[in-house]
Amino acid sequence: MPLRPQSLPSFGVFAVAARHQNFAHAGEELHLTASAVSHHVRQLERALGTTLFQRHARGVVLTPSGRALADAASATLADLEAVAGTFRARARGVTTLTVATLHSLTYCWLLPRLGRFTAAHPKVRFKFETSIALARFDAAGPDIAIRYGTGDWPGLASHHLMDEVLLPVASPTLPGFRRIAEPRDILQLPLVHDMGLQGWPEWFRAAGVHGVTIPDMHIFTESTDSVLAAANGLGATLVRSRIGAPYLTSGQVARLPGPTLKARFAYYAVYPSNRRPNAALTAFIEWLRQEAQSDTTPA
Repeated sequence: MPLRPQSLPSFGVFAVAARHQNFAHAGEELHLTASAVSHHVRQLERALGTTLFQRHARGVVLTPSGRALADAASATLADLEAVAGTFRARARGVTTLTVATLHSLTYCWLLPRLGRFTAAHPKVRFKFETSIALARFDAAGPDIAIRYGTGDWPGLASHHLMDEVLLPVASPTLPGFRRIAEPRDILQLPLVHDMGLQGWPEWFRAAGVHGVTIPDMHIFTESTDSVLAAANGLGATLVRSRIGAPYLTSGQVARLPGPTLKARFAYYAVYPSNRRPNAALTAFIEWLRQEAQSDTTPA
């Protein structure tokens, strides 16, 4: 038999009682007496045909059925609160932007600057989704993505933000660091790689080092991990300048001899071309472009 709407208040009371596992404490939160809480729970038990709490002299304990219902009730109330929170935020003029981007760019470039945007736009909230996979712009997808690529993605409006270069770095405490006098000497160090399409072979060619065999390397999926590995003395790595900037500034890594290598890809802000950006998104894209233009990191 379907649950009756009259049972809904009892579900709410039960959820609080299950959280406290104490009818008196639940009553205090709900401004009810302990007996009123107990009455709601008994109504629900009769409607469901199961015992939700074991009663004993020292209080109450959830039964397995009660635990299952408590988990479901808590999840449902959380979903309702999330929707209600969206309505309340909307009424206050708050806009949430969902941004999909790489963890490396978020951690090393975007977050150190983001406070400037939120100070200027206090009614914008962010939800960040970081992944190496390309975000899908479906109904539940992000409002915008910051991608590292060629800038040509079908169906997406694309705004160029900034270019990149690759440069060799290592921890100044890495054994052998002080003996590196020219690019070829870097082959004496352990090498770290980040799975990028450009790496040490291309850089050594650009540095005029030919006819050499690249040794086996430590490999990481994420650029942040590879530069952090270098900072911790695992070896030398090629880092994108925007990602490496905070580590270079702090002295955790230092430049090794040799040229910068122009990256094949650049950073772009993208969103569906058939979706008109709202005011918050337009402001965010313009802010990203201004921050990129004012960034003095070599590129």
